[in-house]
Amino acid sequence: METSIIFAGFGGQGVLFAGQLLAYAGMDEGRHVTWIPSYGPEMRGGTANCTVIVSDEPVGAPIVAQPDVAVVLNQPSFEKYEPLVKPGGLLVVNSSIVTAVSTRTDIETIYVPANALAEEYGTTKMMNVAAVGALLARRPFLPLTAVQQALSDHLPAGKKHLVEANLRVLQAGWEAAMGEVVGNR
Repeated sequence: METSIIFAGFGGQGVLFAGQLLAYAGMDEGRHVTWIPSYGPEMRGGTANCTVIVSDEPVGAPIVAQPDVAVVLNQPSFEKYEPLVKPGGLLVVNSSIVTAVSTRTDIETIYVPANALAEEYGTTKMMNVAAVGALLARRPFLPLTAVQQALSDHLPAGKKHLVEANLRVLQAGWEAAMGEVVGNR
């Protein structure tokens, strides 16, 4: 099985780290992975996205035209990636920022208030982890425990004091997506 994911948002939202987190968890689970980052000239405030592929087989090409999943953390990313999600795919929307509603009926769309969930546990800077939790609730291509372990193992040294808060935010995102009525706000 192969799952392709695009994370997209503004620089500073942790888009690249969210993708790395899944790549690390996939590697730790013995899966084949690719992680391709892309960001504008400004890291903070410019656009950023990354493509992650997690597969049971070697990955033939890391380029994805139609992802299985798109996690969109801001309005411009919603507008760009919502049309590209493969039919039958999943769109995870940060409803704390994105006001648009998907009109597609051929994909599953969930709206998760990622900023609000993260803020409950300390800082909105963890909103990327809430989005990862929501993604895994609807597409469990990796066990949540593997991502929890990867978070503990790979959170940058300067952020190690936030491991427990990030683990709570990951769980909160997962729970929010499990309770979300698909396609509704």
